Amino acid sequence: MLQSKLFTKTRKEAPADEVSRNAEFLIRGGFVHKELAGVYSYLPLGLKVLKKIENIIREEMDKIGGQEVLMSSFQPKENWEKTGRWTAMGDLYKVKDASDREVALGPTHEEIIVPILKNYATSYKDFPLYIYQIQNKFRMELRAKSGMLRGREFMMKDMYSFHTSKEDFEKFYDKMKEVYKTIFDRVGIGHLTYLTFASGGTFSKYSHEFQTITPAGEDTIYIDRDSNTALNEEVLSDEVLGQLKLKKEKLIEHKSIEVGNIFDLKTKYSEPFDLSFTDDKEQKHIVLMGCYGIGLGRLMGTVVEVASDDKGIIWPESIAPFAVHLLSLGEDEAVLKEANKIYQSLTETDIEVLFDDRKETSAGEKFADSDLLGIPLRAVVSTRSLKEGGIEIKKRNEEKGKIITLPELLKQCLKNFTN
Repeated sequence: MLQSKLFTKTRKEAPADEVSRNAEFLIRGGFVHKELAGVYSYLPLGLKVLKKIENIIREEMDKIGGQEVLMSSFQPKENWEKTGRWTAMGDLYKVKDASDREVALGPTHEEIIVPILKNYATSYKDFPLYIYQIQNKFRMELRAKSGMLRGREFMMKDMYSFHTSKEDFEKFYDKMKEVYKTIFDRVGIGHLTYLTFASGGTFSKYSHEFQTITPAGEDTIYIDRDSNTALNEEVLSDEVLGQLKLKKEKLIEHKSIEVGNIFDLKTKYSEPFDLSFTDDKEQKHIVLMGCYGIGLGRLMGTVVEVASDDKGIIWPESIAPFAVHLLSLGEDEAVLKEANKIYQSLTETDIEVLFDDRKETSAGEKFADSDLLGIPLRAVVSTRSLKEGGIEIKKRNEEKGKIITLPELLKQCLKNFTN
């Protein structure tokens, strides 16, 4: 892509009401546009990042047998009344049309997927099933803040699993723990992300969260380094410590961001809709359920919080909008010709490249924009680089660059940025 054709522009300042690093850099870099508190539009660069996160998640869901669907955002009031959440869920958006018909604007989809499944799965032979979607959700968040970390409209991957036995559920639940670890490794935050014991609320004694350590986090977790076990602040008690065989004096406190969660739902949502199966003896049983969520925008914001410096974002290669940021410096004809040749070669080799071909932008501005946008590899063509034998390359997280030839650049890119 030619940067001169990109309709978005970088900004020197973020909106005054945005204090989080992720919001500052994503808005200044033109990745997202703020519509109102907790609501953002994704612009070309931001959408490219979001789609890469989405594809990583989809690949991992498909590997374990997940079946993807796309469910309605408008949800019948009657379904929510059956589960009791029409009145119990405080952050539920309720929409009324001109005929006084009320619907829920979906914050989650148990009330939709269970009635759907009731039409198709009735025998023990139909299970287990793992159904997921990647879709916008809506929640009446009164404290919308922290940029992408706490929103009113946000994209989420929600998976629902359906089982005929506790043993089968537990086996899949444990498998999902490993799948989530793989996802967080692939997006570049696995080394900072911990499987964390949390309160199960009305579902079960415990649920599990995936918490990423960062000073920007709103949660507090306690980590036992010996066992690599983490607990959310809300479940820190002598009883829990005893059950998990942990010693309070060995726990280390950290601020963190929740980037995913998994729940044992038992029969909380299957029972109200009588989602059941008949076994091989023609006996009827209620289906057991689990749910597994990851917020994509929140994940994107978390990556920015932990992978950035004072100059801007440092995108992991796996989710960066482009692999290479090519900069042409000055107006020397030989420089422009060589830069265009490099751009053409990268494009023909299917290397994603953003070419800063802007002619009236100073070198200082181009370098500042490149640091802000955070593309993993910067390739600079200038009079000096040509005299020294080629292209000056520097990784975003490195201090110094080096001069290499075009064939060497292509070889490095093919090694690092292609599957």
